[in-house]
Amino acid sequence: MPLEKLALTPSYEPLADLELAERSYRLGHQSWTASNLYVHSYHDEIAYFTTRWDALCPYIDVNESMLRIAPQPLLIYALPPESDWGHPIDDAYGFVAVREQGYWTEGRRARKFKELRQKHRRFEHRVEQLPGALLTAKDIYAWGADHFARYAIDPAEVEGFLDYVSELDVLILQVLSGDEQIVLTDVSIILPERSQVYGSFCQWNPLFRNHSPGLYACLLAAQWTYDQGYEYYNLGPVGDFPYKRLFVNHVEPIFSLALCPAQHPLMLDSGSPLHTDFCSADWNRLERDPKRVWNAADFLLPGS
Repeated sequence: MPLEKLALTPSYEPLADLELAERSYRLGHQSWTASNLYVHSYHDEIAYFTTRWDALCPYIDVNESMLRIAPQPLLIYALPPESDWGHPIDDAYGFVAVREQGYWTEGRRARKFKELRQKHRRFEHRVEQLPGALLTAKDIYAWGADHFARYAIDPAEVEGFLDYVSELDVLILQVLSGDEQIVLTDVSIILPERSQVYGSFCQWNPLFRNHSPGLYACLLAAQWTYDQGYEYYNLGPVGDFPYKRLFVNHVEPIFSLALCPAQHPLMLDSGSPLHTDFCSADWNRLERDPKRVWNAADFLLPGS
């Protein structure tokens, strides 16, 4: 679909019509207004926009209403794989296909999993599956405040998470030491329609670094996914996280959109996410090319 047919907002200008600005929209697991849709993001001093679901949620649905009211430059990551819009970026989602034959018995993986379980054998484990509608921002910060500070998660993105899970269940895995110190808290979104558990965030205590708590959290979530009859545990993007090679046995393209006015500083800076994540031929293009070849082998990590 040509961009001009959508009359996309070329830059950030608050809507003058208050009624339009506060109109509520809903699509899939998402709801928004013109005023809470976007989050201010920055590459060095260059400002751009992402959606409020970007940091903590998978599979962001997009429609014309959203694009008409969203400011630019706008980067939308991880559109659903079945969407007609979006293009593969230079990264991929890493999956644990937990029911794949031989996954749990493969030599190196089975040995590492045994070591992780041994390291944590004396710790207490807690597992909760909670309706997302019951959660509050206070709950989310209790589980992830340090993680959010470390990775500059905006409060609007925490609100976006609460919006996304309002009709979904959330999995909370916790490991505690004998003196009740929290070793790790791992939070995932359960997506029954995809037979998938999505790892949203994990906060672990640096005092227990030698126990590899981040790896153990992945193991716990993958095991829970298997035990509950789901097909996949989604570890999120794999590109910058080599530790995921122990777990990942399947990858999926991350389909995304990059909308940016011509000659904007984001477009002119070769180190910006517009360049590092996207192919320039995909800038300001909506429709997906069904004939485009995506090679999973480019993203399967060595040793996976």
